[in-house]
Amino acid sequence: MQSAICTLVFSVLLAVPMYAQTTGTTLLVDIDHRPATSLNGEWHTIVDQYSTGLYNLHQQLRKDGFFMNAPFDPNGNPQDYNFANAPTLRVPGDWNTQRPELLYYEGPIWYEKDFQHTAAPNTRTFLHVGAANYRTVVWVNTKKICEHEGGFTPFDCDITAALHDGNNFVVLSVDSTRIADGVPTLQTDWWNYGGLTRDVSLVTVPTQFIDDYDLHLSKNDHSIIEGYVHVEGASPGTPVTVTIPELQAKVESTIDANSRAAVSIPAKSVSLWSPDNPKLYTVEISSGPDRIEDNIGFRTIETRGTQILLNGRPVFLRGISIHAEAPYRTGRAYSEKDVETLLGWAKELGCNYVRLAHYPHDERMTRAADRLGLMVWAEIPDYWALRFDNPAVLAKSKQQLAEMIRRDRDKASIILWSVANETPNTEARTKYLTAMVDLAHQLDPTRLVTAALLVRTEKTAAGSNKIVDDPLGKALDVIGVNEYIGWYEQHAEGADTTTWDIRYDKPLIMSEWGGDAKAGNHAPSGDIHPALWTEEYQAEIYRHQIAMLNKIPQLRGTSPWLLMDFRSARRVNPGLQDNFNRKGLVSDQGVKKQAFFVLQKAYKDKTLGKAE
Repeated sequence: MQSAICTLVFSVLLAVPMYAQTTGTTLLVDIDHRPATSLNGEWHTIVDQYSTGLYNLHQQLRKDGFFMNAPFDPNGNPQDYNFANAPTLRVPGDWNTQRPELLYYEGPIWYEKDFQHTAAPNTRTFLHVGAANYRTVVWVNTKKICEHEGGFTPFDCDITAALHDGNNFVVLSVDSTRIADGVPTLQTDWWNYGGLTRDVSLVTVPTQFIDDYDLHLSKNDHSIIEGYVHVEGASPGTPVTVTIPELQAKVESTIDANSRAAVSIPAKSVSLWSPDNPKLYTVEISSGPDRIEDNIGFRTIETRGTQILLNGRPVFLRGISIHAEAPYRTGRAYSEKDVETLLGWAKELGCNYVRLAHYPHDERMTRAADRLGLMVWAEIPDYWALRFDNPAVLAKSKQQLAEMIRRDRDKASIILWSVANETPNTEARTKYLTAMVDLAHQLDPTRLVTAALLVRTEKTAAGSNKIVDDPLGKALDVIGVNEYIGWYEQHAEGADTTTWDIRYDKPLIMSEWGGDAKAGNHAPSGDIHPALWTEEYQAEIYRHQIAMLNKIPQLRGTSPWLLMDFRSARRVNPGLQDNFNRKGLVSDQGVKKQAFFVLQKAYKDKTLGKAE
């Protein structure tokens, strides 16, 4: 019996073409702490723009498609593919930045990998895919196993029945085609990196195995760690043990009719996780032959009026927004080195918080944030103009939200789940996203829920007034707002004459603000009105914004846009953008712009923002 959350994620068959459904998958939590056989490395690949490997010329599904991985026989029947002689791509990694001819490619690519396997008794083996953008179908030894839609969340496919001892092969079709009823939809302001962009591995577990758990500090009693452990395949009465050796805490519980064991652990001496004290405890969870060891921090996060309270104390979120763009090499970020560089810059800025936009980032990011003491805003790609009146699209959003929460629920660093960014204020949108907020609260009542909203502007005699009254704000715990005074409207000095009218008695995070500058592009020395696109003008935006932001009484955090330049197909101005959004405080090649140091000083001197 699967857990309620697992059923929620995977029971709905999406109303899209066959190869775009999410079927036959599950999601194992804490996969990075389980023994696994890595399938990372070189995979044979075939670019298949017309989906020839899946459909015949009459658009009928083929029985002899590329997934058969038939050996090439020059004396046999002719065939249009040969994986053995096909070029390779590195996994993990997007295909766009590995071959120049694939930089702009959007469509299907086939991946094939041979591997050895020896079956162990009383076990199940899963193929784990950390992320594949956007629609994926998996075959093992010619048998179709599962399908998944969504480019930034993990999935696991039970391949036990398809395996045999000795030589095996896996074939995946990964299709990055943007679709109107996808999440995200057709328009985004980031590069549509395709491929197997995160780790791929084989994970073998006992027949009865721990597939989900949640352990957190009780909001009402900080001396108790509470939660549950779900054991797939377990019958009622099956014992579960949770141990935290450093706290000398050990409890035993039993599985109920839903394969879930409730857990309550006395923990009077627990050291609370915070940016100043990113304490993680080794937690051991076992049931029967299965055992998991995780590193978990314990803290509380809540609101009181317009305050955000971390462990009961007011906190101001000094942050920065980050895209999952790899420094220096560009492409989708996935490695420990990528994480070390990006979060290292955030710490150098003086941040205690990061907004991981606009989709779930690699799990290495949230693990590192736990260790570094960086609070996290985590987001799904409900971005811009989704088809908010389409129930099938809502189902996809719910699936991605549930997958993100299930994967990252054990990360103390995550304090905010975000359900959207810059969506239009319509009745259909508000109904759709309110359902998303409700689901986030249902799946994880221990964290706050937010969204990055747009604002209304009214002209005043002195300048302008920004009004925050989006009806979605009624459902949110924390209001996020994006604004670009000095770039998409007015000049930098426009911030000096802008007032703010916040219609909600809730904490406010200025979730985006800033402007573009190409690193090394400078205004003439002494120019008091620096031109757009220069480092000097970007720095001016930051100076005026900081002064304006400090006048907003209920401001409780900022995450300006953004840490590092990133690829975007919308940004085509030659010589300045060249397919990059240049709002980064650091260039894609690691050059820090002047605005980096303006924000760094404000954060380190704590002259931007206050907790109460």
